[in-house]
Amino acid sequence: MRPISIVGDGAPRLARRLAARLGGRVAVVERDDAADGDRPGSGDATADGGVVDGGVADPGQRPGADTALAFDGDGNWTGRGETEGFDDLLDGLAPDHDYLIAVGESRLRVPAVLLGEDPDPESVPGTVLATAPAPDAVDLEGLVADLDAAEPWITRETLVRRVEASADADRSGAIATFTGRVRARDGPEDDRTTHLAFEKYEGVAAERMDAIADELTDRDGVFDVRMHHRTGVIEAGEDIVFVVVLAGHRREAFRTVEDGIDRLKDEVPIFKKEATESETFWVHRRD
Repeated sequence: MRPISIVGDGAPRLARRLAARLGGRVAVVERDDAADGDRPGSGDATADGGVVDGGVADPGQRPGADTALAFDGDGNWTGRGETEGFDDLLDGLAPDHDYLIAVGESRLRVPAVLLGEDPDPESVPGTVLATAPAPDAVDLEGLVADLDAAEPWITRETLVRRVEASADADRSGAIATFTGRVRARDGPEDDRTTHLAFEKYEGVAAERMDAIADELTDRDGVFDVRMHHRTGVIEAGEDIVFVVVLAGHRREAFRTVEDGIDRLKDEVPIFKKEATESETFWVHRRD
């Protein structure tokens, strides 16, 4: 799934235009205190989705979106239930959606569009794809192309579903997964890690991960291997990396998962900067 945040005056109108232009399944997430007449679903388009207002879905009122959710100014997300934060929301929607458009929330670490006369790119933590004084001034075709080129939001569940759809899935008796997370501290007296920032050589890292996955898939009894490493700022407790293996039996699955994460850490050019409560530094040994 490819998420995008739209912030500033007219954000709901641009979200409506973008949702109608995107192919596939689209989720729209908006502030619960947004004006009714300016929501992404308002207007003269048709819809398969629903409006979420105060946590109650009203099907058939949200043009351009297959799923519609809302959240309040304190970060409480409502719709089909509640979640602790935006990452949890992304994880829940990613397996079933191709795009997510977040409206009016500037704190998200996802690609963003800033609207207004004097937009400040430093006001958002995500990569700014476009700035414009008004929604109609945004090059929609260019925005769609840039969004499709941005890094998608991949989850462990996404990778599990992909291996389950493999041609040899009917020969498989095991799926093993590994999830790497941001560790806040090794010991109780350690300085707490607040977040990690990951950078990678574009293209090279993906090619190397694909090559490792292909080599592991050539093993006897292994049918499919998927890997994904997130980049950017990842906070303590959040997921960093996934390895998923489809195999005939558990031994092959467990062995391949372990070898996969070991080789990813040793061979893929991904670099880590660690921020603790007292300092920030590059970690030369990946872990």
